[in-house]
Amino acid sequence: MKKLLVVFLLIPATAICQPGITEMQEARSDLTQSFFSARDLSLVIAAILGIIGAVRIYHNLQMGRERFTSEVAAWFFSALFMVLLGAFCQAVFGI
Repeated sequence: MKKLLVVFLLIPATAICQPGITEMQEARSDLTQSFFSARDLSLVIAAILGIIGAVRIYHNLQMGRERFTSEVAAWFFSALFMVLLGAFCQAVFGI
């Protein structure tokens, strides 16, 4: 009986503790003030990663290294991750 009473007393406390719409709007306004656009920032970082990766792969090719496919994949997917991260932040926070 005591356990049931404790459960019923704790249910409203957990419902109040959940973050709501006002907290998401506050986070959105904070992020909007900090960045000009998360998508633009991620595209700039992805472009920088792409240029650095292309130069490193070109250098490896000129040095005669035959096995650099893993490095190509690593640079490609890091740039792709940055592009998707910007789209994700824009979708979640609307910035």
